[in-house]
Amino acid sequence: MVVILLVADQVLKIWVKTHFALGDGITVFPDWFQLRFIENPGAAFGMRLVTGDGYDWGKLILGIFRIVASGALVWLLSYLNRREDTPKGVLVGVALILAGAVGNILDSAFYGLCFSASTPLTVAHFGGSYAGFMMGKVVDMFYFPLFQWNGCPSWLSFLVDHNNYFFGPVFNLADSYISVAVVYLLLFHFKYLNK
Repeated sequence: MVVILLVADQVLKIWVKTHFALGDGITVFPDWFQLRFIENPGAAFGMRLVTGDGYDWGKLILGIFRIVASGALVWLLSYLNRREDTPKGVLVGVALILAGAVGNILDSAFYGLCFSASTPLTVAHFGGSYAGFMMGKVVDMFYFPLFQWNGCPSWLSFLVDHNNYFFGPVFNLADSYISVAVVYLLLFHFKYLNK
């Protein structure tokens, strides 16, 4: 299951990265759902810890944390699978979290090595990568503009896009796997997890 989820996440990300220019998108459902290509350059929510030499230590630390956490999730999934009292839903939830974590690790680990910054629509030539290992950008594409706010004051303009739509975060399948799994586990398996 984890492999299927990972393949779906990576196929969608690579398709968006190779078929859209950065910032472009298509409307799937008018005024409600768009596929829009953005790259998250930093850690969670785009935060970065860049030092004077230009190296982003925050991304490296986050990458190492993600790898360690994914290893712990593999162990936890294996442990829970061996227990007879583990509900199948808990296994599915942990598998979703693992797939999401590994999906975003793959972006950070390899997209900087595979795709050129100057030509984001093409794969980098051999030796022509734009970022080192764990320095790639995470591809995000799901965008849900919530409502149009034509009278938005200028001091709140960061809350709306160029068409005055109030927007939430742009995210990807891997982020969805993690969010859905956490909510599902808390709602339906809290008692099991609590013990």
